[in-house]
Amino acid sequence: MPEIFAHISPAWALMLSGLLCMLSPSHHVRKALMIAAPVVAFLLFVAPSTLGVSGGTFEMMGIEFSTYRLDRLSYPFGLVFIIAAFLNGIYALHERNRLTDSAAQFYAGSALGAVFAGDMLTLFVFWEITAISSVFLIWANGTSASIAAGMRYLAIHVLSGVLLMAGALVLWGDTGSLAFNNIGLDVGLAGWLIFIGIGIKAAFPFLHNWLQDSYPNATVTGAVVLSAFTTKMAIYALARGFAGEEILVWIGAIMTVFPVFFAVVENDLRKVLAYSLNNQLGFMVCAVGVGTALAINGAAAHAFAHIIYKALLFMGMGAVLHRAGTVKASELGGLFRSMPYTTVFTIIGALSISAFPFLSGFVAKAMTMSATAQEGYIIPWLMLLFASAGVLEHSGIKIPYFAFFSHDSKRRPAEAPFNMLVAMGIASALCIFLAWPFGGYQWLYSILPNDLGYNPYTADHVLTQYQLLIAATAAFVILRMSGLYPSERRGTILDFDWIYRKFGYGVVRWLTAMLGRLGGHAEHGMEARSRLWNKRMQAVFHPAGALSRAVPSGSLAIWTTVLLAVALIIAYRAG
Repeated sequence: MPEIFAHISPAWALMLSGLLCMLSPSHHVRKALMIAAPVVAFLLFVAPSTLGVSGGTFEMMGIEFSTYRLDRLSYPFGLVFIIAAFLNGIYALHERNRLTDSAAQFYAGSALGAVFAGDMLTLFVFWEITAISSVFLIWANGTSASIAAGMRYLAIHVLSGVLLMAGALVLWGDTGSLAFNNIGLDVGLAGWLIFIGIGIKAAFPFLHNWLQDSYPNATVTGAVVLSAFTTKMAIYALARGFAGEEILVWIGAIMTVFPVFFAVVENDLRKVLAYSLNNQLGFMVCAVGVGTALAINGAAAHAFAHIIYKALLFMGMGAVLHRAGTVKASELGGLFRSMPYTTVFTIIGALSISAFPFLSGFVAKAMTMSATAQEGYIIPWLMLLFASAGVLEHSGIKIPYFAFFSHDSKRRPAEAPFNMLVAMGIASALCIFLAWPFGGYQWLYSILPNDLGYNPYTADHVLTQYQLLIAATAAFVILRMSGLYPSERRGTILDFDWIYRKFGYGVVRWLTAMLGRLGGHAEHGMEARSRLWNKRMQAVFHPAGALSRAVPSGSLAIWTTVLLAVALIIAYRAG
């Protein structure tokens, strides 16, 4: 490709396709754009002959904007975002919805633009576009639950952008620079504002509920798209701006553990995947906090592999929802009989996220575990180890077991549409390729930020991982056979969002009722005062009132004398 294209951000290809999808009434044109745009974006991505490219730089109001920075850190994130956009385009070929087609392209393009942003204001612009465009993938589901979830989603993500912008402005005032590089928390208020703004999108503890609230309420294809971009964009931003901040080690470790308990009892399998996503983000956040070259490679590799296998799992559950009409574990089972290909692909995704050797999750997670242990973070390492077993339980076993096996639900839905199977097949092949001992994982490691000679396939590492997986599987079997495993029940599982969805909502309702009552009393009092005032005014000014009555001449003379005296006194003082 000519060198002139080497400085054009691939994000523009996706965003332009989003605009054209919005304007085009033709289903076939839109689907062609959704496939072609990621291909064009990929060609623009590989156009530079070397990394370290900077483009789209311009100055406005004394501020320098940089819309394209391709370096060793942004490279793996940019590449996997383009792959995800391509897979999403294939998976959604059957869908006839102009709004979601356009929103998905804008969303993917803006996420890609954020990864390539070289300054904080450019980052902010794309950051907010991701929030505004992605919410339509939730609202398009058309249910009352999706509308409410979308409103909550939009509110929390706009808040994230506000904090990011506030931090950027404070940073500019303190340093005179808006460059998006390492920021750290030592800079004070600016660092903390940006850190929390990014933390919202990374689903930090207590800031995470938008994820479990919104993704299960998105459309079948929308959930797949949502799983790829927002949170990994935040991981990239943390790696760019806050690598080595020790607080992230503990935040990440906590993120890996707490979703395990909620995922075990959750009945909605897409919500189980949302909790699982939160758990996987914890590994990446922890790696960024460790901050060594190996750890940053681990975060980038985990993000790359995770986007693909998590999309594969959401694709599998999306296919089940599309054909069976539900993803409730209590209503499924036995689907392997009529959906065999979806079953196989979902199992590959489940084994990948569980870090089975020879699948992508293994070669990615290995670096994070090793880096955490090498830096002496023993307690966080033990937490990650426990969380690894938990991932196998809720994503590796629970998802495929309850959807495709378990009891026979008597449902016999048709196999997933062909385009869905193609997308799942490509994702499955990538899960295998990225971990292949003879070339696959070496390719993945070659595109990571740091050049290291790491080998995940050592005997002790493989053996340890198999022991962990076997123990977790045995625990699941024993709990199921003994009847101690939590039964699948209808209901909504709330964790920290209970604070605002139950307690907060109750407080608002109580305040509304109290204010209504106070308003009623105030209104009643005002009406009484108004009636009294009207009565008094009528007593004075009514034709039969005081001013219309006959006044005795003596009284009139007295009042005339008083008024004359007042007039004389005023005139005297004025003189």
